[in-house]
Amino acid sequence: MIKNGQLLAVFNSAHRVMKAESILKKGRLAILLIPAPRALSTDCGLAIRYDSEISDVVFQSLAAEKLLPASIYRKESDTLYEQIWTAENIEETGE
Repeated sequence: MIKNGQLLAVFNSAHRVMKAESILKKGRLAILLIPAPRALSTDCGLAIRYDSEISDVVFQSLAAEKLLPASIYRKESDTLYEQIWTAENIEETGE
């Protein structure tokens, strides 16, 4: 179950999402690998769910391993997920 306000990191392959899960669990972060909600378009059908309070640590851990997600979404309601970050931002801005 995904609660309103929780974040979902979506990757472009099952291999990348499972590697990300391993990295984050080694760091003892409270994350969970879940089937991606139907409302989200994903290539691999999986996402990593986590609370917004640990979003900076999650992002930094994945960035250190050069394993950033394709997109990050925040659940706003039962049917609405807002995209709050995308890898395209890095390509466009260099950040």
